[in-house]
Amino acid sequence: MSIAYLVGFRLREGQRERFLDLLTAVMDAMRHEATYRAATLHADPDDPTRFLLHEIWADHDDVVNVQLHRPYRRAWHAALPELLREERRIEVWRPVEP
Repeated sequence: MSIAYLVGFRLREGQRERFLDLLTAVMDAMRHEATYRAATLHADPDDPTRFLLHEIWADHDDVVNVQLHRPYRRAWHAALPELLREERRIEVWRPVEP
């Protein structure tokens, strides 16, 4: 069963371009992972410092134990304290099959 993640970001002023460059590199790399299903980055139309990332993966344990530790994520994770003005909001959702 797949798992969805909603990750909310609030950027520091002046970090939008760097944020997008780093995240684009991660998203391009993760699209080649076997358990990856989909991802979409959304921008707040009223606030250029707010973003929402929606990711879908096949397996939560794989995301936590393998995907988050991939080498292509190192620069991204290292930059987060400089990019963000507050902690990411991460929500985990599972599909409901009625």
